[in-house]
Amino acid sequence: MFDTAVVDLTDLLHDPVELLFGTQLGGGADINRALVRRPQETILVLISDLYEGGNQKEMRQRVAALVSAGVQVICLLALNDEGAPISDHGNAAYLASLHIPTFACTLDLFPELMAVAIGCQDLRQWAAQHEIRLNVSPREG
Repeated sequence: MFDTAVVDLTDLLHDPVELLFGTQLGGGADINRALVRRPQETILVLISDLYEGGNQKEMRQRVAALVSAGVQVICLLALNDEGAPISDHGNAAYLASLHIPTFACTLDLFPELMAVAIGCQDLRQWAAQHEIRLNVSPREG
């Protein structure tokens, strides 16, 4: 978890859904600073509106390096009060160009999403079955 700094919440992992969706930190975002630095066997779920408050160029470089290193990255877009996804469209398109599934997901589907990710199943197929539209990279049309 992070706001303007990374926060270790390991002791709260007994309920991951509550941890991810029920924890409120101070605000602000330095996505670049929060990204994983040891990528071995890592699934990185970035829950964000993708508005980078730090260094956007470095954030994009780090995400690309993580993907190149084999990290499975999933980006869940923030939802507004009406439940619609909100995001920096440029950063969302950039992540999609790296073949990172970038989409919004409701709380009720999150555990199933994580099971699919952990099981290394096809996230695009899962999203299609649930009528979730993934951001499509320019290369994929």
